[in-house]
Amino acid sequence: MRVVVVGANGGIGRCVVTEALARGHAVTAVVRRPEEYQGLAIRVERGDVLDPADMARVAADAEALVSAVGGGDGPGRGRLIEPAAHALVAGLRQLGDGAPRLLVVGSAGSLTTRTGACLWDDPTVTPRQLELMRAHGRALDYLRTVSDLDWTVLSPPQNLLPGERTGAYRTAADHLVATPDGLSTISLADFATALVDELEHPRHHGERFTCGY
Repeated sequence: MRVVVVGANGGIGRCVVTEALARGHAVTAVVRRPEEYQGLAIRVERGDVLDPADMARVAADAEALVSAVGGGDGPGRGRLIEPAAHALVAGLRQLGDGAPRLLVVGSAGSLTTRTGACLWDDPTVTPRQLELMRAHGRALDYLRTVSDLDWTVLSPPQNLLPGERTGAYRTAADHLVATPDGLSTISLADFATALVDELEHPRHHGERFTCGY
C-alpha cells in the first residue's frame, strides 16, 4: 500500500512510519525537516499541511494519507489542528475519485469516561492540554460533516507513552478505553499498530474510534 504520513517528524508519526515500513508498505514521510530521515529507504517530501494544493500534490499517488500533525510547543499549540483538517479535506477533494483514504490522529479529550463526562472536563486537565483537546474536538466536528471522502479519526487513550510493541490492544467508539482499575494507556508503538491495522483492515469509515489496553 502507498501511504503518506504527514507530520512524520513527531513521536506518533515516526512510529506510524516504522510500523508501516515493517509491514512492507511504501511510505512517503511529509515533514518540515527532511534531513531527519536521511539514510532511510523512504521517500521524503517537504510539505505544508495548511496548503490544500501541497497536500493534493503529496497525496496524488497514495492509497492512504495519515495525518499525525501535532500541536507543537508553547502557547497556541492547538492552532494547527483545525486548519490542518480543513486543508487536508480541501486538498484531497482536488483529487476527485482518486483521493486516498484519510486517517487522522485525534485526541482523547472528547472521549467519555465512566462518569459519562468528557475527559476534557476533568479538573486535572491543564489549560495547555485543554487547548489542544478542544482543537482536536473542533477538527473532529468538522470531519463529521464530510461525506464525500473516506475518513477515520483514531483517538489515543488518556496516556500515550513510550514502550514496547505488544500488538495487543482493545478498541471502542467514543468511550475511553481503560483497565478495571481506571488506567487508560497504550504505548506509542501499539498505537501505531492499531492505526496501521485499520489501514490494512478498514472497519471505521466516516467515524472516530479509540484504542488502549
